[in-house]
Amino acid sequence: MPDQRRGLLLGFSAYLIWGAFPLYWPLLAPSGPVEILAHRIVWSLLVMGVLLLALRRTAALRAVLRERRTAALLGVAAVTITINWGTYIYGVNSDRVVETSLGYFINPLVTVLLGVLVLGERLRRPQWVALTIGFVAVVVLTVDYGRPPVIALVLAFSFGTYGLAKKSADVGAIESLTFETAVIAPFALGYLVWLGAAGEGHFLGEGAGHVALLVASGVVTAVPLLCFGAAATRVSMTTLGLLQYLTPTLQFALGVTLLGEHMPPGRWVGFALVWLALAIFTAEALRHHRRQLALAAECTAL
Repeated sequence: MPDQRRGLLLGFSAYLIWGAFPLYWPLLAPSGPVEILAHRIVWSLLVMGVLLLALRRTAALRAVLRERRTAALLGVAAVTITINWGTYIYGVNSDRVVETSLGYFINPLVTVLLGVLVLGERLRRPQWVALTIGFVAVVVLTVDYGRPPVIALVLAFSFGTYGLAKKSADVGAIESLTFETAVIAPFALGYLVWLGAAGEGHFLGEGAGHVALLVASGVVTAVPLLCFGAAATRVSMTTLGLLQYLTPTLQFALGVTLLGEHMPPGRWVGFALVWLALAIFTAEALRHHRRQLALAAECTAL
């Protein structure tokens, strides 16, 4: 199989798995969202530690520990991804899958906004148009819900901040996630010990199947990450950028169809505005990418 096709398949697999998460987290009931989050962190650390040793990336992790700025950025990433994971699990297990999908639909727009606010980047006119439409969409959805779509906004801004911290740190995926989970794991493990001592934990009281599902949360965290990392080295960032819409699209479809979440007309209008903003944003990004390639080709020819 050609390398590019393999990369496309790996990227598709990563986003497909992420898109199917709304079917997984409810299986972990009666464990609550915080307990599930704590298990996900602890078992993810175990899985990433094994991968780190198997792939001989310990030297890279030690290099991260020596760089104070990099470690600080990954500390920020650890906090924001914990908020993101916890909010997502809570949203899915509270029958708000459609709202969680909204968070990942607007994430590209939030990422651009953070680039302006934090990095001082300048936006092109179509990007401003997309951001304005996205803001109007949030207002429409706020009116429809009778409240701001808090879950969606927390997911979008936490993941956007996470991506910004990771980009600034510029560390490999395996050692990065190992470090991030190691930062949060002591708190997660402490919470699980406390929960068990209080007789309110569900790890051992719901049978072997429940134990297996909780332990597997580490695996389902690591597998799509590895697929994504492998895809990123084989296909263009433009391709990955288009593939990223697969995850919220699947989440939205699952919420509306299989999970039967209510979608009144106002909510459809809000989502339609989000999709319009994303269409403008994506089309402009593709045009800009082609323009940059053409300019590079002209410079090479000269």
